[in-house]
Amino acid sequence: MTADDRYKLFGVYVSEDVFDALADYLYEAAGVVDYESYFDPAESTVPVGDPGADATDKLVSDIVTEFADLYDEAAFETAREVESDAFVLADLAADPQTVANARERFQAAATIQETDLRTIHTAILSAYLSRASAREIEL
Repeated sequence: MTADDRYKLFGVYVSEDVFDALADYLYEAAGVVDYESYFDPAESTVPVGDPGADATDKLVSDIVTEFADLYDEAAFETAREVESDAFVLADLAADPQTVANARERFQAAATIQETDLRTIHTAILSAYLSRASAREIEL
C-alpha cells in the first residue's frame, strides 16, 4: 500500500521506437534527460512532486481516460511485427488506483486482440504519444 503522497511504479514493455518517443515526451514534459535510468528499479514507489513521476502520472491518467479512443487508433498489426526480443521495459509512475485501472484496460485489450501485453503496451502508448506530439504538452 502506498501513501497519498507516493506514486506506484509499474513497467510496460514497448518497442524501442516507442521507448524513444516516451523518452522525448518526458524530456519535453519534465526535463528528464536520461529516462532509461530515471526511476530506481529497486524502489516500488516515487514521491508525488517528482517531475518525471508527475509527467508519467499524467500520461497514465490520460491513457486510462482516453483508452477507448486510443484502442481504436492503435496500430496493433504494426506492434505485432516487432521481434519478441526487441521490446524494452519502460517504467512509469502513477497513482496506485490509476495503475490498477491501466492494468485492467491493457489486459482486456490483450484478451480482445488475442495477443500479449507487449503488443498492447506498444500500440496504445504509440497512439497516445502520436497524439501528444501533435499537441502541446500540458501538465
